[in-house]
Amino acid sequence: MILQDKVALVTGGTSGIGRATAIAYAQQQAKVVVVGRRMDEGEETVRLIQEAGGEAIFVQADVTKEADVETMVDKAVGVFGRLDIAFNNAGTVAENPSLIEQTEAEYDRIMNVNVKGVWLSMKYEIAQMLKQGSGAIVNTSSANGVIGLPGVPLYTASKHAVVGLTKAAALQYAKAGIRINVVAPAAIETDMFEAATGGQDEAKAYITGLHPIGRIGTPLEVANAVLFLSSDLASFTTGTTLMVDGGYVAQ
Repeated sequence: MILQDKVALVTGGTSGIGRATAIAYAQQQAKVVVVGRRMDEGEETVRLIQEAGGEAIFVQADVTKEADVETMVDKAVGVFGRLDIAFNNAGTVAENPSLIEQTEAEYDRIMNVNVKGVWLSMKYEIAQMLKQGSGAIVNTSSANGVIGLPGVPLYTASKHAVVGLTKAAALQYAKAGIRINVVAPAAIETDMFEAATGGQDEAKAYITGLHPIGRIGTPLEVANAVLFLSSDLASFTTGTTLMVDGGYVAQ
């Protein structure tokens, strides 16, 4: 097992990619700290891990609030003694495709979750990993973090910021034994995808057709990429962006 006896923290672990990754971590015998705002869904993720023979706890936290983020890391260390891996996956999508109609409140909402949340999470995760002399962090960006998409300008900006923040942090802590990378999915079968398409078959078909591989991805396919970046299999990999996009960006 590639993560045996490791302690892994997952933000946005209540559904979708976060839940799939939390379960995948546990299957590799990591102890998992599931973090999210929704208690029922978070406890369901923990239950699924425990039913599969894994060990996990849920910490209710909002990654846009510094006190919550500090608490989530303290709780991980308090229960399991250390923090080896962090998957900063909590995120949100844009609601209005028109840049000139978007509001200051919408900007703040998107940037607070997608950028500030990643920064705050790394701030406290790295502080703990520095005490240990090692660690691996994976941040969730998007295919829209490396290319532009006209319908989601603020979301695109936020995901570009995650890539830049990751590169800078990776360089700053490379010699400290901490690796920091990005996973960048295209469209994935999640509740967020349903929300982005409004559940409309025409919208889903259009987005599916944008992927050269001929379909959209699954949460498990992203989780597998995160597992690699989190493990010693990626011991010489830091500051990189791993596309999990069915060829979307290559075209």
